[in-house]
Amino acid sequence: MAVLPAAAAAAYQAVAKMGTGAAAAPAAGAAEGAGGFGGFLTDAIKDSVATMKQGEKMATLNLTGKADIVDVVNAVNNAELTLDTVVAVRDKVVAAYQSILNMPI
Repeated sequence: MAVLPAAAAAAYQAVAKMGTGAAAAPAAGAAEGAGGFGGFLTDAIKDSVATMKQGEKMATLNLTGKADIVDVVNAVNNAELTLDTVVAVRDKVVAAYQSILNMPI
């Protein structure tokens, strides 16, 4: 069974949007693609920062007794996963940069 990369990417986006409550619109992905890689990175960084802030907010609410422990654990776990992903991407970018520097001219 062959899976087309575009179909896999569309399915991944649909699943990712399920958690945010946004409706999955197939035509919207093509319109947003005009931003390019820079726009993608900007959006990813903004999402990462928002996830980290949500984890901090939930931890603070837990200290004041205004949050359910399950919600706090989920938010902190999401923040930790996001941080691990950002660090892994950073490490790959640094490794690629070092590889480029080591190339002979």
